[in-house]
Amino acid sequence: MANEIRIPSVGESITSGTIAEWLVEDGAHVDSGDAVLMLETDKISTEVPAEHSGIVRIQVEAGEEVDIGGVVGTIEEGDAPAETSPPPKEEPKSEKAAEPNPEPTPEPEPQPEVAEDSEVQPELKVVEPAAISVPDSDRVTRKRMSPLRRKIASHLVNAQQTAAMLTTFNEADMSEVMDLRKQLQPWFVETHGVKLGFMSFFVKAVVEALKSVPAVNGRIDGEDVIQHHFHDIGVAIGTDKGLMVPVLRDCDQKSFADIEKDIIAYAERARAGKIQLDDLQGGVFTISNGGIYGSVLSTPILNFPQSAILGMHAIQQRPIAVDGEVVIRPMMNLALSYDHRLVDGKEAVTFLVRIKECIEAPAQMMVAAK
Repeated sequence: MANEIRIPSVGESITSGTIAEWLVEDGAHVDSGDAVLMLETDKISTEVPAEHSGIVRIQVEAGEEVDIGGVVGTIEEGDAPAETSPPPKEEPKSEKAAEPNPEPTPEPEPQPEVAEDSEVQPELKVVEPAAISVPDSDRVTRKRMSPLRRKIASHLVNAQQTAAMLTTFNEADMSEVMDLRKQLQPWFVETHGVKLGFMSFFVKAVVEALKSVPAVNGRIDGEDVIQHHFHDIGVAIGTDKGLMVPVLRDCDQKSFADIEKDIIAYAERARAGKIQLDDLQGGVFTISNGGIYGSVLSTPILNFPQSAILGMHAIQQRPIAVDGEVVIRPMMNLALSYDHRLVDGKEAVTFLVRIKECIEAPAQMMVAAK
């Protein structure tokens, strides 16, 4: 009996996806519950498990787009086929026996002799050199955008076309954060089993800034303003399939350790293709850290319909003036892009300054956090 392999529903708003890859070969034996293919949609990538045990027969190749509920293969009930020895190879026949009798080569026809001073000259044929052309496949490669990449592209274009986006900049002295991390790291790892990173400081700083400037913790919906009274912060994570923004829930109620553990768990799930749709929905603000790739300054694009996004950048040793003297400090550029329809310039600058204050006095945040 053959059981159909159907694409399962992975969310109410998702109607199709692409078979990113088959995790088993055609004719392979699987047990019920084994992952058989990786499905990539415009929001998430997820493994599709076998619902029966048996032999897999693939009907739709990897790279093809399929509808939710569509049949992509079957599983034939039964055990794995036993390996059989290949049939013996036939000995090649003797070349002499196989070769037919060659036909006699015809004698060349005699050519008329032409005297050197004769007016009769042999006809000369001019051969045009063939044009050198390189097939397109050798110069370019064309492939269809993945559903996730198409969704990202549409999302970013929509943000730029809909919001009145503006970016304001500042910089933060990272000395206090770096010193505090160095002092607490051994204790933090021993106590919580994870390292104390920079991101938890910025998540907590964003929470404080959202409390200070509530306008940033809102969004426009038609002609209405939706004001949020919770602090679910999205953290952008880069994967080989594209950017994902899983959401850390209720960050105002979490400790630094809780936030670090959530970030690590999300990063592992995102890179393994196991992020769920619910993990990506409901954030009120996003943090993007281009500094891990070496970015010094950028203008991040809004994660629409959110009203603001914070861009972190690489830490650089730079000369700055402190109490009238020039000193070298580890500095990070900060960028806040915001929707000017909802957030005024004064509020945006105040918000970013509040983040700077929190980062430059991190001990106060740690004491206040649970």
